[in-house]
Amino acid sequence: MGYELTGKNKNKEVRYLNKDFSQFRNNLIEFSKQYFPNTYQDFNESSPGMMFIEMASYVGDVMSYYVDSQFKESLLGYSEELRTLYAMAQSFGYKPRLSAPSSTKLEFFQLVPATGEGNNVAPDYNYALNIKAGTRVETSDGVVFRTIEDCDMRYESARSEREVEIFEKDSATDTPTYYYIRKEVRAQSGNIVDEDFTFGGAKKYDKVLLSNSNVIDIISCTDSDGNTWYEVDSLAQDTVFDEYENNSDNDPELSQYSSEVPYILRLKRVSKRFTTFKRPDGKTELRFGAGISDNADEEIIPNPDNVGSNLPGSPSKLYETFDPSNFLKTKAYGQAPSNTTLTINYQYGGGAQDNVAAGRINKITGITFEIDETNLTPSVVNFAKTSVRASNIEASSGGMGAESVEELRENIKAYFQAQNRAVTKDDYIVRTYALPDKYGNIAKAYITQDTIVDEEQQTQPNPLALNLYILGLNTNRHLVNVNDAVKENLRTYLTRFRPVTDAVNIKNAYVINIGVKCNINTKNGYDQEVVITNVNQRIAEFFDIDRWQINQPIVLSELQSAIVSDVEGVSSVVDITITNEDTYSSTAGYSGNRYNIASATRNGVVYPAKDPSIFEVKLPNTNITTAVDGGEG
Repeated sequence: MGYELTGKNKNKEVRYLNKDFSQFRNNLIEFSKQYFPNTYQDFNESSPGMMFIEMASYVGDVMSYYVDSQFKESLLGYSEELRTLYAMAQSFGYKPRLSAPSSTKLEFFQLVPATGEGNNVAPDYNYALNIKAGTRVETSDGVVFRTIEDCDMRYESARSEREVEIFEKDSATDTPTYYYIRKEVRAQSGNIVDEDFTFGGAKKYDKVLLSNSNVIDIISCTDSDGNTWYEVDSLAQDTVFDEYENNSDNDPELSQYSSEVPYILRLKRVSKRFTTFKRPDGKTELRFGAGISDNADEEIIPNPDNVGSNLPGSPSKLYETFDPSNFLKTKAYGQAPSNTTLTINYQYGGGAQDNVAAGRINKITGITFEIDETNLTPSVVNFAKTSVRASNIEASSGGMGAESVEELRENIKAYFQAQNRAVTKDDYIVRTYALPDKYGNIAKAYITQDTIVDEEQQTQPNPLALNLYILGLNTNRHLVNVNDAVKENLRTYLTRFRPVTDAVNIKNAYVINIGVKCNINTKNGYDQEVVITNVNQRIAEFFDIDRWQINQPIVLSELQSAIVSDVEGVSSVVDITITNEDTYSSTAGYSGNRYNIASATRNGVVYPAKDPSIFEVKLPNTNITTAVDGGEG
C-alpha cells in the first residue's frame, strides 16, 4: 500500500499492519534507512534518533492496543468490562442481576367464626381476609421477607389450595365455634425502604439514582398528587397490566365467577412511566420520558388540523412518518416529572446470607388486609385480623450475589435468542400457563391452527388464526371447563405478547373420562389382594392428571411395563382394556363425552379424538379394576 507525495519523492511505502512495539520500531528504522539514508545513519540504541523512533513506536503500540480493546468490547462474545456488558445487556432488554433474593413459601393462618346450625355448621368466610402482597415477615435476626402475591383466604383453586380445620368447639353442644384457615403464598427476601425525590420544572429524559445498592424490585412509585408511576420494559411501552376486583359493581356479567376468578385483568394506557437501569457499581437509576405537556395523552385526538388534509391552507404532512399510538410525539416516551415529589418504595438486599432454615420466618412486621366489613361484627373482624400468624414451611433458597462476567455474557446471549412475544405454538402455551392464579386456573393448554372451509367445501388451514384449547382443575383436581372470566383474562394477557396478525380463539378442550380393566398373573407366594391393590395404585399413578396433556395417546405397552416392573408379585399382564362406558354420563358427575375406544385403538395405542381432547381417570377407586388370571379383582 503506498502513500502519494507531491514533489521529489513519490510513492513512499507505508505499512498499515503493524500491531506492536517491535513491529513499529523495525518498520520505522527500515523506513528511515530507505527514504533518509543521507539524513540519518546512527541507529545505535543510545542515539537521540532512536529515542524518537522508539517513542513513536510506543505511541503506536498504545493506540493499537486501545483500538483492539474497543473493538473487542463491542463484541458480546469477547467483552470483559462490566460497564460495557451492562449497557449492552440493557440495550437488548435484559436486566443484569445485582443481587438475587432468597425465596420460599410462607403459610398464613387465621381464625374465622362458625356460622349455621346443626349439620349445616361451616366457616363464615365473610370474615376471611385477603392478606395483600407486600406483607413483611422477618426472622429473629432481622432478615426481612415480603410476600409477592395476595394471600386471599376467601377463595381457593386447584393451584391455590386452602386448608380448613375445626379450631374450637362449644363445650356444651360440641359444635364448632371457630375454624382455622391455612394458605400458602410465595415470598422473597429484601429490606423495604421509601426514598423521596423532588423535581422542579420538567426536564426531558430526567433520571434519579437510588441511594441503596442491590435493588431487587421497585414496589411502587407515587407522586405528591397521588398519581401512580408505572415501571415498563422500555419507555416506548405505553400499556401495563392492571386489575380490578371481580364483583357486581365492576363487572355484572363476570361477577358470577368471582369465587373462582377474584380479579379481572385489563390493559391500561399510562403516560406516567419509567424504566430502571442497573449500573455496574450496584446502584439503580430510574429513567423518565421526554413528555413535558400538561395535557393527558387521551386528550390528543387525531384531526385534520394536526395531521393534515387536502383542503387549501391545511398543513401538508404527506411524507412525514407517524407513530400510530401517538402521532403528535407528545409524551411519546412517557411524561417527565415536574413540580412534584416522587416517593419510591423499593426492595433491596438479597444475597446468600438471606437463605434461612424452615420455621425461622415468623415475625409479622407489616401487614395490610382487605375485607368488606359491611354487616360484620367489628370485634370479630378485629379478632380475625389479630389471629393471623405466619411461618415458612420450607427453607428459603436462591439468594446469591451479582452475576460474574461469564454468567452475564451467557445470560445476555440466552435473552437475545428469546423474544418477549408469542411466535411459536410453544410460546403461546408457556404464556398461558404463566397466567397468575388470581386471574384464573388453567391446568392444560393445547394450540392448533384454525381451519376454514373454502368455496369447494374443502377444509384449509387459516394462516391468520389459532385455536387455543384450555381446561382447568376444580378443588378435587378433576378436569373442568374454564369459565368466561378466565378466558377474558387470558385474552387480555395474550394481547401484550401476540403479533397483530394473529387471532387467538380460546376454547374448551374435551374431557374423555375412561376406566381401566386389568387382568394379571401373580407370582407364587404373594397375597393376591395386596398385589391387586398395588396394581390399582400403580395404574392410578400412571394416569395422574399432572402427567397428561391434551391430545396425548395412551400407549398400552408403557402401562404394562410400568405394572410389571414396579409392582412386586406381578409375573405378567394378561390384558388391559380401556373403557368409556355409558355409566360415565354427565348426571353421574362425568364429562358425558362418548368415545369409541375400540375404533381409536391401533397397534396397542389408544389415540385421542380429532377434536383436542384429554383422557382422564376421574375416580381411580371406582374406575380402575384388576383381576387375577380371569378372577375377580
